[in-house]
Amino acid sequence: MTCLWRVVGLAIVLGCPISAAARADEGRIELTVEAGAHDRIQCPVRTLVKCPAELAEATAIILTDGKGLSIPAQLAAPGLLSREKAGTETTVRELHFILPKLGKGERLTLVGKAVAEAPAGFAWRDNPEQYYAELSHADRPVMRYMYTPIEVAEKEGDTYFKVFHHLYDPAGTRFVTKGDKDGLFPHHRGLFFGFSRITYGETKANTWACNKGNHQSHEGFLGCEAGPVLGRHLVAVDWHGPDQRVYAKEQRELSAYHVPGGQMVEFAARLASTVGKVMLDGDPAHAGFQFRAAQEVADNPEGTYYLRPDGKGEPGQFRNWSAKDPDPRCVNMPWHAVSFEIGPKRYTAVYMDRPENPRESRYGERNYARFGCYFEYELDEGNDLLIAYRLWLQEGEMTLEQAAALRADFAEPPAVSVR
Repeated sequence: MTCLWRVVGLAIVLGCPISAAARADEGRIELTVEAGAHDRIQCPVRTLVKCPAELAEATAIILTDGKGLSIPAQLAAPGLLSREKAGTETTVRELHFILPKLGKGERLTLVGKAVAEAPAGFAWRDNPEQYYAELSHADRPVMRYMYTPIEVAEKEGDTYFKVFHHLYDPAGTRFVTKGDKDGLFPHHRGLFFGFSRITYGETKANTWACNKGNHQSHEGFLGCEAGPVLGRHLVAVDWHGPDQRVYAKEQRELSAYHVPGGQMVEFAARLASTVGKVMLDGDPAHAGFQFRAAQEVADNPEGTYYLRPDGKGEPGQFRNWSAKDPDPRCVNMPWHAVSFEIGPKRYTAVYMDRPENPRESRYGERNYARFGCYFEYELDEGNDLLIAYRLWLQEGEMTLEQAAALRADFAEPPAVSVR
């Protein structure tokens, strides 16, 4: 699987809602970005656009303000979160760009035009013989999707069968996430999603541990995007019970944005039942969407600490929601962060929730930098689960204010409209 893209002439209009969009002047667009209630610094912006059919393969444009500001932008197919709003009209696309800086309450007018030669950007490359697909940016590795089949894993002595995504450090020199079958709790791998207590009919299933027949299987690539701003793919994942039969089907979308200073990744998923009612449950240590740092953190956890909306924690002090003693500080957190050491370097990872995700969300922490949240949810016909989270990874430490600003960009993004 290799994503290729090219640039053609541009004539699109931003519209919200899409039905209200009107065609702009040939060869250019003019749009207004409003910062709203927050200062914006290196903020990803995404909005649906409507363009004529002849631009179906357009990808890269340049946005300018007439005063020397130049911003690379990218057209992509509507993502998982945008598909319902986009409808079935084939001319609807997503426009993505990184807003460098815009103060609270300020607005910026930009004009977009096609470029003769696009800057270096993201690229996907599949390696089916080794069961992974890797995303890079200008030859710098960013993320790797691991999809080893259960029969191959069994031959290699690996007893935990799940698909997951590895995350590289910002320099692209190594993985900062765990992926090997050895060491502490090898069922925790990379960026992963599952539940330990799943019931449907008389069956109990577990896609957290993913053993004893329970597993997640890669069923194919449904789409990919690669350009100067965004690298994204959508994969099909089947959830299998202890009898190895499929009881739920997932569309899992991972996106990476080209943001200076670190790695910014979004995780989105739609999960649908194939057997009627399916109850998803667990606890903060064994369910939901989670991040697991590399094994070196478990081997040397002394420097690990958590950053929370109510302050910076101390190394060795951790909070976890439990049914017996529910800590309200661990419920519906807008963001959560962990700072950890791998070798001589310190990293901080920020986990961002959004208001539309199921509630209540319950958070947990471990000293080996496995963290995230879970919720209870009942799948049924017409009641799919749709979730989205954003992660930021950088070298060094962060402040509460920096983490809160990242979350505001995700949960309350700038408004974009046609001028």
